[in-house]
Amino acid sequence: MYQAHFGLSEAPFGIAPDPSFAFNASTHQEALNTLLVAVTSGEGFIKITGEVGTGKTLLCRRFLSVLDPSYVMAYIPNPMMDARGLMMSLGAEFEIPIPKDAGLHEQLRVLNAFLLLLAQENKKLVVCIDEAQAMPLLTLEALRLMSNLETEKRKLIQVVLFGQPELDEKLSKPAARQLRQRITFEYRLGSLNKNEVRHYLAHRLRVAGLKGDALFSNRAARLLYRTTAGVPRLLNIVAHKALLSVYGEGGGRVKARHVRGAARDTPSTKPLFPWVWAVVPMALLGVAVSVGFGAGLL
Repeated sequence: MYQAHFGLSEAPFGIAPDPSFAFNASTHQEALNTLLVAVTSGEGFIKITGEVGTGKTLLCRRFLSVLDPSYVMAYIPNPMMDARGLMMSLGAEFEIPIPKDAGLHEQLRVLNAFLLLLAQENKKLVVCIDEAQAMPLLTLEALRLMSNLETEKRKLIQVVLFGQPELDEKLSKPAARQLRQRITFEYRLGSLNKNEVRHYLAHRLRVAGLKGDALFSNRAARLLYRTTAGVPRLLNIVAHKALLSVYGEGGGRVKARHVRGAARDTPSTKPLFPWVWAVVPMALLGVAVSVGFGAGLL
């Protein structure tokens, strides 16, 4: 909606996990390094946790994109299924013909045969499970059983669990103790710090085609950090709304008042002071902007 107004080729603050906009924040780089070291070392289970909006899915996609061709990869975005459903999903990912009426034992046998075939070809299998906190304990246990297959030298399957902190709660239960003991590498994703927020804004605008001066004033950038606590998804939402506010006014730069108004319109943000929202109204965006919100652009 506002791209042409600001000289952009695309929207800079979408919430989809687009790898082309990936920002090399310290916490993400450390997490990626942990993943690469763990996989190279042949570890069976790796765990990455982080609060909502910290970029776990984007990290997963970055990780899969840098693995070399010796790795065969599978990505399970929605693991809220029973054990048989998970095995069928893995079969579909690897194009393995598993009969729909096969029991769990038969599914494991077919998948294990596939793993042995990959090992003979000197290939390694990596399975990334996104939103792993939603996976039932019995399904996690089936995944552990599948990971039992190994040679004298290494594991034949490596599993990376990406999840919210609730995953830690699930794994702390006695029924999950065997799997918990197999997680040898883990990392907790954090938010962006104050300096990274400023660079993050500039990076995404540059990728989106900005050629001129910074669109966010220093005060606006500092306020974005304070209201979003550096959570990337919240940063994107508030920054997007702030740009819409400036566009609605016909202006050319985001100021602190635009961020205040955008944050007020975003319930998940952190209020600065109780009185701020009472005295600083949301900038008038106009009918077009209101339609944009209603159309689900955010």
